[in-house]
Amino acid sequence: QVQLVESGGGLVQAGGSLRLSCAASGRTFSNHAVGWFRQAPGKEREFVAAISWSGSSTRYTDSVKGRFTISRDNAKNSVYLQMNSLKPEDTAVYCCAAEPYAGASTYRAQYRYWGQGTQVTVSS
Repeated sequence: QVQLVESGGGLVQAGGSLRLSCAASGRTFSNHAVGWFRQAPGKEREFVAAISWSGSSTRYTDSVKGRFTISRDNAKNSVYLQMNSLKPEDTAVYCCAAEPYAGASTYRAQYRYWGQGTQVTVSS
C-alpha cells in the first residue's frame, strides 16, 4: 500500500509558477511510476504528466508541454510538477497517482494509488 499526499497548490496570477509535490509513504516509492492528473469543475479528470518508475521516461499532455516539468527525488520519496507560465485554463484540482513498475502511462485506470488532490487556481 502506498499513501500519496499532494501539496503546493494555491492561487497564482496568469504567467506565474507553482511547484506541486507528491509525497509518498508506505511501500518503496522508487519503483513506482507516477502520474499527475487534473480535474476542473464540470469536466472529466484528465492526464497532465507522468514519469516512469525508473525516471527515464516522461510524458506530457500537449497543452502543458514546454511549461510543466515532472521530476522525482527517490531519496525524498517525492515527485514534483513544476508549472510555469500558468494560464487560467490550468485551474483545477491536481492529483498524483502511482503504480508499481509501470511506464509513464497517460491512462487513469493504470494507476492503483491516488492522492486527495491540491487546488490550483490561476487568475487572469
